[in-house]
Amino acid sequence: MNKREGEACPRRRKNDGTTFKSEDSDVPSPVLSAFKVFQQELDVKHDKHERLVKLSRDITIESKRSIFLLHRVTSVPNVEDVLVEADTKLDAVREKIGQVAEELRGEDLYQFHRAFTPGIQEYVEAVSFQHFIRHRSLVSLEEINARLVFIKEGKGCEGHAPDTTVLTFQVTPTDYLLGVADLTGELMRMCISSVGNGDMDTPFQLSQFLRQIHDGFAYIGNTGPYEVSKKLHTLRQSLAKVEDACYTLRVRGSEIPKHMLADVFSSRAALMDTDEGVA
Repeated sequence: MNKREGEACPRRRKNDGTTFKSEDSDVPSPVLSAFKVFQQELDVKHDKHERLVKLSRDITIESKRSIFLLHRVTSVPNVEDVLVEADTKLDAVREKIGQVAEELRGEDLYQFHRAFTPGIQEYVEAVSFQHFIRHRSLVSLEEINARLVFIKEGKGCEGHAPDTTVLTFQVTPTDYLLGVADLTGELMRMCISSVGNGDMDTPFQLSQFLRQIHDGFAYIGNTGPYEVSKKLHTLRQSLAKVEDACYTLRVRGSEIPKHMLADVFSSRAALMDTDEGVA
């Protein structure tokens, strides 16, 4: 038996040449204690991130349903009934946004921004679409944020009134711009549907409105967020399709039967997409 095997207590050598007993490892290390704290903080952050992602998906789904509902205004006799129903759906979306505000209480919004920005952009698109149908104008960022104030009532102490907390959620300017950029695609679809239902005035209103939006985005140019400049190409496509529809109505409207106009515009739009894809 060599000397190492005969030792009752194995020893390990430190970097400075001295030795210490293995029993010293039972003493809690300050480094390990600090990393355990970091682990708990990261677990809490990741759990919150996952909850925000799920809320964002719910907001996106409900906002899309509101947009699909709003497209019915081109084919129903009473537009106000559709707008009221859309209000109810958007109120449910705002309740989800209130849960996002609850999750972000005391947190840095931009630390979790990527988790919920898709849902907020879709909500801005739905709200701005509804606002245009009702007022024929663009909803402002201030008007959107004014409806994102939530009152939360907590449990009060015995014999006391419940605690009331006011939470606010502020849509960022970037999310607002991206939502408005997506709105242009819905307006282009509304233009085609309006023509198919015999409405010859809406396409020209939409064309003028889209030009104003395009001018605003062109003014921002490359000075704005990167995502905004990416969506400017899609905005130009939507504007070109609406302008093409207005041109066809003005020049060839008397030659084409009204019930065939929507098919003509749809085929021309598909041809424009194909040409751009080849280019």
